Amino acid sequence: MTRVVAIIQGRMSSSRLPGKILADIGGQPMLSRVYIRTARATSLDEVIFATTTDASDDPVAEYCDFSGIPFTRGSLFDVLDRYYQTALHAKADVVVRITADCPVIDAALIDNVVNTLLENEYDFDCNRLPPPWTRTYPIGLDVEACTFKVLKKAWKEAQEPQHREHAMPYFYEGVQLSEVSRQLFEGTSPRGFRIALLHHTTDFGDYRWTVDTPEDLEFMRQVYARFDGRDDFTWKEVLDLVHDNPELMKINSGVEHKTLKDIDRRALKR
Repeated sequence: MTRVVAIIQGRMSSSRLPGKILADIGGQPMLSRVYIRTARATSLDEVIFATTTDASDDPVAEYCDFSGIPFTRGSLFDVLDRYYQTALHAKADVVVRITADCPVIDAALIDNVVNTLLENEYDFDCNRLPPPWTRTYPIGLDVEACTFKVLKKAWKEAQEPQHREHAMPYFYEGVQLSEVSRQLFEGTSPRGFRIALLHHTTDFGDYRWTVDTPEDLEFMRQVYARFDGRDDFTWKEVLDLVHDNPELMKINSGVEHKTLKDIDRRALKR
């Protein structure tokens, strides 16, 4: 049987909001929110939190250990290596990439990405790609999946800083995508990887539901507060919430989203 493992990456030394993954959202640290919501995906066999060996992430390891969250520790800046080593340890056949700053990640979207990869035998698929491609799901619902076979290939071959820090752009760089349906685009990258991109029928790609700044964190705290203690709400319920309460999206409307060109300069000083 195919073993599917989701790996959630997170560290305390975020460049824009240090310590954010342990920031409280509705009574629980953000990393716990992401882990619980990810683990609801029925396509997954295991969910692992991948943090770093840096001393600043000792509190993350302590929290995971105390809470029973499976975790590994790896390279601070080489996120691709962190993913590969975690996937190797977990004996994963398929690896799902989730980031710890997405506390409204949706299990149904994870299942959609995983099932699309398995059913069509893609090397990599996702529900968002950076420019020049477009995205239709809100920022913060990002799911990427690949086979362990191609993850190992990227781990061996990728050398550029953006490939190591952002983990998976090595697969899709330069790909030309063709529309299969309104919700599916596919193509083969210059490096020979079969790529798929999932779209939603309505474009909500400029909605910001991730946590990189204090404004983002306040937005998420307000979202969770509106659900009165529930943590099983879907992304479409969040969509209804922000449409009914447009003042919520004004909280972090001025935040600029980071791109693949944004490399942590601390890694270059090693």
